[in-house]
Amino acid sequence: MARISPLMALPPVIFAGFAALVYFGMLREDPDGLPSTRVGQEAPPITETALPGYPGVTAEDLRSGELTLVNFWASWCPPCRAEHPRLMEMAEDEGLRIVGVNFKDQEGNARQYLEEYENPFMAVPFDPRGRTAIDWGVTAPPETFIVNGEGEVLFRFAGPLVGTDYEQRFVPALNAALSGS
Repeated sequence: MARISPLMALPPVIFAGFAALVYFGMLREDPDGLPSTRVGQEAPPITETALPGYPGVTAEDLRSGELTLVNFWASWCPPCRAEHPRLMEMAEDEGLRIVGVNFKDQEGNARQYLEEYENPFMAVPFDPRGRTAIDWGVTAPPETFIVNGEGEVLFRFAGPLVGTDYEQRFVPALNAALSGS
């Protein structure tokens, strides 16, 4: 009688393990969303170094009693350019406080970008090495966080503030935060 190698069972076992991972991954609440470890916690510190010529931000600014958006952006980021008009509307028309953390960028490019497209930010922390972005759990620009007046992160939105995803997920979260719910 021919002897069957135990290695013959390995491919079906690997396939079954992979199928289980896929199955349980599909059961997540939002399989496309990236979970944020910051939501529901105090906002991490933001670098106190400001882009030269622009105001910086302190930890007290995020605990001012007013809702603040913290937007991570870069001049080299095409989706950041796409959302910029919306940031201008939010700051000018809606009166929202927006901190624009410029990260992994060159100082001259960031300054030129804000001069060319205007500045929607109340403060522009400068994070050329991306340390603040790491502390906040940013994966890629743009990312925007809603921070309540006590400095607690309420919501994280990865991607530009445009389109249906923005309208269906960010706008309701922002309205809830503004109404205090």
